Formats: sequence, structure tokens, C-alpha cells
Amino acid sequence: MGRGRRCAPAAVAAPPGVAASAGHRRAGERSRVPDVRRPVPGDQPLAGRRAGLFLQRRVSPSLRRADVVPADTRPSSHPDPYRDIDAQADTDQFIASLEARGRTPSQRRLRQRFLRFIPIRSGQHVLEVGCGTGVVLRDIAALVGSRGRALGVDQSRSLVAAARRLTSRDAHRGRLAVRWAAGEQLPFRRPQFDVALAVTVILHVQDPLRVVKEMARVTRPGGHVAVQDQDFGTVAVAHPDRTLTDQIMGGVAARMYEEPYSGRRLPGLLRAVGLERVRLLTDVYQDTTLTPYTKTFLERRAERAVTWGIVEAAVAQRWLDGFTALVAAGGFVMTMNYYGAVGQKLPAED
Repeated sequence: MGRGRRCAPAAVAAPPGVAASAGHRRAGERSRVPDVRRPVPGDQPLAGRRAGLFLQRRVSPSLRRADVVPADTRPSSHPDPYRDIDAQADTDQFIASLEARGRTPSQRRLRQRFLRFIPIRSGQHVLEVGCGTGVVLRDIAALVGSRGRALGVDQSRSLVAAARRLTSRDAHRGRLAVRWAAGEQLPFRRPQFDVALAVTVILHVQDPLRVVKEMARVTRPGGHVAVQDQDFGTVAVAHPDRTLTDQIMGGVAARMYEEPYSGRRLPGLLRAVGLERVRLLTDVYQDTTLTPYTKTFLERRAERAVTWGIVEAAVAQRWLDGFTALVAAGGFVMTMNYYGAVGQKLPAED
């Protein structure tokens, strides 16, 4: 398709009463909207590629009424699909999304700087809780060297299978392992890790304090517990209609997560479980070219805003068209803060 429609500057509110009544509905991660673009290969930014510059997904007929949830959406126990990946209709889409995010240069910089901040050193035994497809785990394996060990656990059997498949092709596969386990109850009887970490996980768990307690329990005295998370209260995205942007971005985040501002709470969480010498690293995810990861993120926000009755389908599409115009003009900007906190488990006093 050609150029998208320009976004009108005026904000359009949701129909009265719709948002409140639809706020508790659940939605899967899978997109219900066809993509008529030609695919953009790899992690290349969309800027400069005419066929990929524009957000071209159109809301499907099943979403034209704001109070209708698609019939083929599999119910989930929570609006955040990452709470239970295995319950979603298309786990392959989650796997592809996690890998695409891992390839994004700004995301790669964020996690590698965090790993240096902890720091991960040669010869260490490191546990990653909520390892997903193993993006961070593969980075850890490169840092611990031939005498180190990187073990990842995840509560999704689909993600564990994907991580095993992907890490089996990694150059450092001999020092990598992945197993199924929930962060709330780690299957290790004694402290045995030099570092236990969780990257963009705490936002999605039901009981963050319990997960961090478990991470501290299995960490050796003198070792470190580290957590990194995004903070949706810090999202800044350029758009002609700021009021509508706040309505969609804030409305979706409030319905999806118990604590959308998870990142800024991490230092206090580490101190609450008795860790000492807590340090904080603040970093920024930045995109000025509309990478495939950011494009998918915004499209999913629009789709959920429709599904949950925050805005009508035509309004959501007009919001996406506003990004289309910005990308074409070279004015697209999106940033979001990531907070990384590290605490040390000191030896018990005699």
C-alpha cells in the first residue's frame, strides 16, 4: 500500500462507559490484524526502506466494535500474556518477538551494559530467572568463559524448548543449560550461584518480592542479585495527538500490569529482601527509525486499546497513521527508561 492517512490533531475519547466495562477483559498477544507490508528482514530499521516506512496493519472486522473481543482469542488468567505464555494461542509469535527484541541494537546495548554493571566475570556460575528464549543467557555464556556456567530457568515450557534449540547452535553451548522452573520456587536446595539475575521479568510476575527472595536464597554469600526492568511511566513517544497517545499508552499499561512503573521500584525490592550495597543503573531505550520491535510494540498497543474498549477501531488506526506521517517526515522518536538494580548478599555475621 502507499502512504498512510495523516493523523488529525484532535483527541477522540472512548465512548462513555465502554472503557470501564471492558477494562477487565483478557486479551492474547497474537495480532488479529493483517499486515499488508512486505516483510522487513532481520533487525534493519524501517527508515529509508520505502515499503517498510509505514504502519499498514488495519483493524480487522472482528474488532470494529470496541465492545467485541475476537472469538478466536484464547482466554488467559491475566491480561498480561507473559504471565502464561503457554496459554496463548500462538507461542511462536512470542518466541519471534523476544528474538527480534534481542537483535535490536538499542536493546543489545541496554542488556550488555547491565551485565557489565553487575558485573558478570569469567569463571562465575550465573543463574538467569525467566530466561525466555535465551537472548541474555547467550550473552552471559560469552562472559563467564570456559570455566564458568550459565543456567537459565523459565516457567514456560514453550520458551524452554525454544531456548534449548537456540542455545544448541551457540558458540558457547558447552557452558549453557536451560531447565523448566518457576521463579517463585527455584529447584536448588543450597546457595550455589555467584550471580542470580532477572531481565525484564519482575514486571510480569505476580509476586516480585517472593521471586527476589528466592534469587537471594540461591546466591552464595558475597554474590550478587540483579534485576532490570522497563518503566512504562517513562515512555515518551512523538505523535501529533498527545492526548490520544496518553489515553492509549496509559490505558493499556494500567490494564495489563499490576505495577506499570516496575523499574523505579527495583532498588527498594532488593533492600526489602535483605541485600546490601544496592546500586542503580538508569538507561534509556531509544528509537528514531521505527525498528520492527518498536513497530510491533505500538501496533499491539493499538490493538489492545480497541479490544479493551479504550478507543474505537477507527481512532486506533488514526493513531497509527500519525506515526506513519512522522516516520515519513523523519520525526519519529520513542524512548523509555530501563532501571537495573544490583544488591550484594553479605556473609552472615558470627
